[in-house]
Amino acid sequence: MAADHHHTAGYTAYGLIGAPTMRTSDGTPALQVQNLWKVFGPRAERLIGTADLQLSRKELQAKSGHVIGVRDVSFDVSPGEVFVVMGLSGSGKSTLVRLITRLIEPTSGTVVLNGEDITKMNDDSLREIRRKNVSMVFQHFGLLPHRKVIDNVAFGLEVRGEDKGARRNRAQEVVDLVGLQGYENNYPDQLSGGMQQRVGLARALAADPDILMFDEPFSALDPLIRRDMQNEVIRLHEEVGKTMVFITHDLQEALKLGDRILIMRDGAIVQIGRPDEVVGAPADDYVRDFVSEVPKSHVLTLSWVMRPPSGPDEGAGGPTLKDSQIVRDAARTVLEHHGPCRVVDGSGSVVGVVDEQDIMRVVVAEDESPAAANQAAS
Repeated sequence: MAADHHHTAGYTAYGLIGAPTMRTSDGTPALQVQNLWKVFGPRAERLIGTADLQLSRKELQAKSGHVIGVRDVSFDVSPGEVFVVMGLSGSGKSTLVRLITRLIEPTSGTVVLNGEDITKMNDDSLREIRRKNVSMVFQHFGLLPHRKVIDNVAFGLEVRGEDKGARRNRAQEVVDLVGLQGYENNYPDQLSGGMQQRVGLARALAADPDILMFDEPFSALDPLIRRDMQNEVIRLHEEVGKTMVFITHDLQEALKLGDRILIMRDGAIVQIGRPDEVVGAPADDYVRDFVSEVPKSHVLTLSWVMRPPSGPDEGAGGPTLKDSQIVRDAARTVLEHHGPCRVVDGSGSVVGVVDEQDIMRVVVAEDESPAAANQAAS
């Protein structure tokens, strides 16, 4: 996975603060989005570079009839990273994922996938990229009702022109991977919503893409099935290590799945960071309101709550904990020790100490007002 990263029940635990993002061996991000704009309306490209684009959405619409869908968005996604784009309805997140694959055309800006500029490609090259390099999983599964599960999973390979034996073998591998064994010969309408979404996931994986794009794939599912599917994505990521861009309006889902989270509002980026950064250091009041209900001990790592040792011997002889460990996961060890515990970084160097008070400050704050929680976490 992209960082020293493991998933805990309900939330994601993170690697070291300031850990370098992964790159391919030649240093290329898997996905690079630079200065991406989408303005809806006639001759929108003429607005690029003008003062009109500094107007708010409402002001621009009143003045010229144009609507800004995505406003000057730039980010990189590292190979093997799960990158979550989060925002409320109308924030521009679904427009963004469609721009990345050029299902809609950007007004300006560039999208580079594995070193290739998608925005400059002709239709044939773009079609090839969509067939071989990028797979999408949507909220609406789009399964072919008259085809069995195995044939739905193999459909992309059939479109590619692969022979029947090879595509059947590959489809069976992926069916097994996503837990659909025994359902190969069922038709989609014989399956539950969660099972249908597994078929959609298997179809996306069958093509062995460089990058998987998820556009709110689980938002129509019941909460329990949704949680199962989130766990399935985590498990599959650990097994196949694909780069994933995941769109959601759900903060819990974003915190659970993301190596990093991009939060959007009105088409623009509000904050990009790891879940512990978004919860521990929200960029503004908008993000602070978003994360105010999140139990901080489930997300923050010890690096957020540790303090400098009072002397070279403080914590000596006690348990040693990693600064990347989630506060909740470390709580029992610290509370049972009844004294300071040393905190070490990835190289084993002592970077701080924590004691019962440091842990309780975060845990107690979760039962108080958001303001108290923010104060206690700072």
